[in-house]
Amino acid sequence: MRPSLNSVSRNGTSAQLEPKVMAVLVCLAAHAPEPVPKEKLLQEVWPDTFVGEGVLTRSVHELRQVFQDEAKESTVIQTIAKRGYRLVVPVVPVNGVPPVSPAVEARQTGSLVVPRKLRIGMWAVGGVALLGVSLFALNIGGLRDRLLTRNAAPVIRSLAVLPLQSLSADPAQEYFTEGMTDALITDLAQISALKVVSRTTVMRYQGTSEPLPQIARELNVDGIVEGTVQRSGNRVRITAQLIYAPADRHLWAQSFERDVKDMLALQSTVASEIAREVQVKVTAEEQAKLRNVRPVNTKALDAYVEARFHLDQVDKFEFYKDKQLALQEERDKALSYLDRAIQIDPDYVPAYLAYSDAVDSGSVPRLDLLPRAKAALAKALELDETSIPAHLAQARFMEQYAYDWPSAEKEIKRAIELNPNSADAHAAYSGYLADLGRSADADREVKIAQALDPGHDYFADAGVHRDDGQTIEEERQALEEKAPNDPFAMGTLAKVYAIAGRYKEAVEMYERALALYGWHDFVAVLKRADASGGPKFALQEWMRADEEYSRGHNDFPVFVAAFTYASLGDNDRAFAWLDKAYAQRDWCIIYLKNDSVWDPLRSDPRFKDLLRRVGLPP
Repeated sequence: MRPSLNSVSRNGTSAQLEPKVMAVLVCLAAHAPEPVPKEKLLQEVWPDTFVGEGVLTRSVHELRQVFQDEAKESTVIQTIAKRGYRLVVPVVPVNGVPPVSPAVEARQTGSLVVPRKLRIGMWAVGGVALLGVSLFALNIGGLRDRLLTRNAAPVIRSLAVLPLQSLSADPAQEYFTEGMTDALITDLAQISALKVVSRTTVMRYQGTSEPLPQIARELNVDGIVEGTVQRSGNRVRITAQLIYAPADRHLWAQSFERDVKDMLALQSTVASEIAREVQVKVTAEEQAKLRNVRPVNTKALDAYVEARFHLDQVDKFEFYKDKQLALQEERDKALSYLDRAIQIDPDYVPAYLAYSDAVDSGSVPRLDLLPRAKAALAKALELDETSIPAHLAQARFMEQYAYDWPSAEKEIKRAIELNPNSADAHAAYSGYLADLGRSADADREVKIAQALDPGHDYFADAGVHRDDGQTIEEERQALEEKAPNDPFAMGTLAKVYAIAGRYKEAVEMYERALALYGWHDFVAVLKRADASGGPKFALQEWMRADEEYSRGHNDFPVFVAAFTYASLGDNDRAFAWLDKAYAQRDWCIIYLKNDSVWDPLRSDPRFKDLLRRVGLPP
């Protein structure tokens, strides 16, 4: 056996073992021929980390396969019913030094174990195999690092889980794999001692070829987790590896396989293993959270995956001309699959949370879905009060649709209490405070979010223009470099130009955005009017064309007209469109306090009345 390589030789043939499987063998050898309770094995091989007995059972099963050992008639590893396992082959000490378990040796010598070349010769019945083990050279499962030189191990206090790769041939399984990535991030984010980069940030690295050290620098993290997911029928296999990113140093790798119904337990096991490897403290409450998972109904899971697929299609159609019918069809399909998932498994939290996404999707919120979304969010929190995504979704619902700001703050504060290292929670609180006009407090929270997740621009997430020191030219340069074909980003920059009174640049950007969205008739209006009367006149003519179009359609977003009329100084028309936005519960309404586009309206009594109706302070 070559422990440092996790390999075992038998009759001239080598077999590779996972580090933990090898650690189980070493622990059994150190205690042979006495039985080793399962609890002791779990404690010594997986210290300070919760894993289920299934992990140990699988490790023993793999050892038996290597030694061609039968569980019922064992000649190598014997199962002691309701107790543990025993190594039944003789263990012969080399150089007269008896084997000592790592845990016992650590207690005898203190936190620093004096290295000694201990070798264990083990002969199976009939001379099957000879195994030599050097505990000094051995670093199975990080045992040497923990016992000999714990402080020499790389310090990892921040992690990024890159999007897992699907190995399945079925394209639909991409959504299943994305769900596995989300769940792993969520589980790791529950560990308060560990800073975990948000899903929103890491998804841009999907399929990337960037070197890991570069990604680590961009995200300001110590560790990178990457891996693969393969689902075949009702079986799912995750292979994950942990890299100390600054040095591109491989620290740990392991494969896990379960039935799909045990998917949540599988994800928690992977998260626990990673937490143990990076040597962060997992509190008793966090261990309980990782331990207390329930089986997943595979049919409910498949229905949810289908729903996520159709919701993604809705997002792709948003704001595009002549795509509203297709958008509605995709949203209806998503809702149908969510209903099916909940009917199959009434306790499946992700399906309830997806209802709020369905309400928010599309150019115009589906107000008829509000009662269902409200009930779904309440049910999600009833099933899992510790779910940060559920609290943040409930807060967003309270802000935009109920205008219940105190309740929204309560939900966000609870999310931060559950995980102070959640960048998403601090960003949500920053947005909430900014919406109330508490700019100093909002800046404090956004700085916390940015520090926790440097790779993401939380100012841009708000969808409003804030005076954060960046010039319009710098914003344009950033757009041209990072999102040259993003029509929404172009429209946002056009709005900023209009606020500044730079109508020529605003028209240019609006033309580019509208062309990408397919609104070619509006582009033509802008070009003709600009040529005949200049850029401000072009924006006025475009708004007249928009009003005429909107008399028979409701698929062009109302916030565009409200923004543009405010920037043009036409307060009466701006308030008319703001009233429409209020009736639709459009997202622009909650930014009345902190979006500079509304500055020309603030002295008007109608603006104060609108603030009152929305529940915002004057």
